Amino acid sequence: MKTTNPERIKESWVLCFLLGLVMLNFPFLEIFNKTEQIFGIPILVLYFMLGWPISIFVIYLFTRQIDLPESATDADSEKGQE
Repeated sequence: MKTTNPERIKESWVLCFLLGLVMLNFPFLEIFNKTEQIFGIPILVLYFMLGWPISIFVIYLFTRQIDLPESATDADSEKGQE
């Protein structure tokens, strides 16, 4: 039976927050702040338009993993053992 460790969940949320901060600060913004365009869209704008939904999707997957009922995780582990 799997149990969710609250301390590990807290650490994971802190990691998601820190990765978001890194994505929105100097090193990455400077990398994508170029005059070139892809399909007529500046690279920095494209970075935000793609990076933001991808980060939301990753957080969604993370929360789905946390919210799985114990019976579903047990059934998945039993299938893998067969």
